[in-house]
Amino acid sequence: MHKFTVFGHQACGFCRQAKSVLEAKNLEFKYVDIHEEGISPAALEKTIGRPVGTVPQIFHGDFYVGGYQELMKYLVKEQLM
Repeated sequence: MHKFTVFGHQACGFCRQAKSVLEAKNLEFKYVDIHEEGISPAALEKTIGRPVGTVPQIFHGDFYVGGYQELMKYLVKEQLM
């Protein structure tokens, strides 16, 4: 199974929640703190391929999931919850 990638930052509550859910479900993920890594909004938009206004921005492998709410729907749909 592909691992998840979560782009976020420490001050973001939804980022912390996304990490907690993935940890609780023992799903492999990589967390990328955009502030620590120096990732600008423009660079994040380039990575995602669309305008970005908020974090978290979450991928499952190469598949773009979306934010926290989309992650929760995705986990249910993929029977990972």
